Formats: sequence, C-alpha cells, structure tokens
Amino acid sequence: MTTHFTYAEIKAAQQRISPYIRRTPQFELALDTGLQISAKLENLQLSGSFKIRGALNTVLSLSEAELKRGLVTASGGNHGMGVATAGALTRTPTTIYLPENTPQSKIDKLRKVATEVVVQGAVWDDANALALAAAEKGRCYIHPFADVRVLAGQGTLGMEILQDASDLDVLLVAIGGGGLISGVATAVKTLKPDIKVIGVEAVGAPTLKESIDAGTLVTLEKIETKAGTLAPRRSADINFRIISELVDDIVLVSDPEMKSAAEWLWENVGLGVELSAAAAVAALRSGSYQAAPDAKVGVIICGAGPDGFTAY
Repeated sequence: MTTHFTYAEIKAAQQRISPYIRRTPQFELALDTGLQISAKLENLQLSGSFKIRGALNTVLSLSEAELKRGLVTASGGNHGMGVATAGALTRTPTTIYLPENTPQSKIDKLRKVATEVVVQGAVWDDANALALAAAEKGRCYIHPFADVRVLAGQGTLGMEILQDASDLDVLLVAIGGGGLISGVATAVKTLKPDIKVIGVEAVGAPTLKESIDAGTLVTLEKIETKAGTLAPRRSADINFRIISELVDDIVLVSDPEMKSAAEWLWENVGLGVELSAAAAVAALRSGSYQAAPDAKVGVIICGAGPDGFTAY
C-alpha cells in the first residue's frame, strides 16, 4: 500500500496528544432498522468533537517561535474550537474565522475560548481566504484538513476504534474536507487491510464524491446543506489522493435524513449531536449504505451540537 504519510506519524501523534484528550467510548447500539452497530462517541471528546486531535497534534508540534506568532484558522465551528482549545492549553492567542452559515451556538461557544472570532463569508472557503490573509501578516495558520499533522491526529481515532472493536468489517465516516476520513482510513487500513471504509457526504455538498467520480479535484459551484462542517466547496490534493486510494465508496445523505438520525439518537440514545455527526447513522437508516447481513458495522459520531435535534 502506498502511503501519503506514515503510520508512525499517527503513533507519534497518539503519544503526543493522549495526555490531554479523552479516550472516548465505543458504544454498541441497535438502530431502529434492527442493525447492530458499534459507535465511536467523539461527541464526548474535549472541545466537543474529534477536531481537537488534529489541532492539538499540530499545535504541540510547533516551535516556540511559531507559537509566539499566534494561531489562525477558518472553520465551520469544530476545527475552530479544536484550535481554540489547543491555544488555551498552550496559552497561545487564537483567531478563528467562521462563515456566516455557522450555527449561533458554535459561535457563542467559540467566543468563550478563542481570543478573537470573526464571522465573515458565505461559506468556509470564503472564511478560509480571510484566515490565509491574516496568516500572511504573521499568524501561524492551521489548515483543518490538508496538513499531515492534522491528519495524523485524526488518525489516532482509527487506532482507538480498532483497539476497542477489532472485529469491525465496515467503518462509516462523515466527510467534510476529508481530514477525518484520510487519517482514519490510513490508520485502519494499516491495521486491518480488509476493512471497508465508507465515506458519507451531504447531498448538498458532494465535494469528494464528485472529485472521485471526475478523477480530479473539483470545486462545487454552490453549497446546499445546513451541515456546515460537511460543506467546503473544494478539498485538497492530499485528501483526494488518500481517499482515492483507501476509501471503498462514498454515499450521500440528505439534510432531512441527517436530521432524522440526529433526532433518533437524541430521543433513543440520549446523544445530542450536530447534523454532520449523524451522517453515518443516517446512511444506514436511510439505506444509502447497505451492509452485508453478517457484517460488523462501525460508525463515528463525530461531534456534539444542538443543531441536529432542534429546529433549523
């Protein structure tokens, strides 16, 4: 298998960040379809999502001189909270750019942790352009999905999943920019080459599916989903290459399907998750992905938030 970053980097990331993050539980549950699944509950993670893994691994890898410059990033909310939390842990100033479609709950939460929060731009790509401009003035920019240090941090999630559920045959992972699935797929395919990794994107933001189908990176003309953390108009080359090689399929789910899955998780399991965090469960409940009858299926519940189970 050709790798784009090494499994050793994921192991190093695990050693680097494990003193600071939570070892989230692997939870067995039965869907209303009758399917038994194993769910990794990253909605219980420090900062509210898996994003702290990649953000913290990156920040802890920076030099003292880089830290003194302060940190800047653009986010749909979760990566920003990860960077802000990593900044707080290392006493480093953080500036977070958010698009205007970010849920107000995430904006309010970020303002309690980050040094500065700027809400500007229609979608993530617009906010990211502003963050890059700020980086040109001296801040240290942390990309949410196209940085090897971020991917290695997200890969630690895959390590934990197979340590706790080594019998998994299939793992469903939500895709936004592709950082989570790139890191997780690298980890789990190294540990268990025959495991199937299935990506799940929003119907209104099929960034990676359209890119894979086209054989090259594409930029979406528009975003039509309320799941802001699944909604960049364009991914990056490193994620495209890893996903092309290691991800077995990408399926699409609608906003109503994610909403229904999030409401089901709240009402039946007591998990308050955002729309994007319910994407993997939505794919199974809706039939967008149909596992073999005897397959052991895992999902990642990637982030907390009220937008999944309140009116939007």
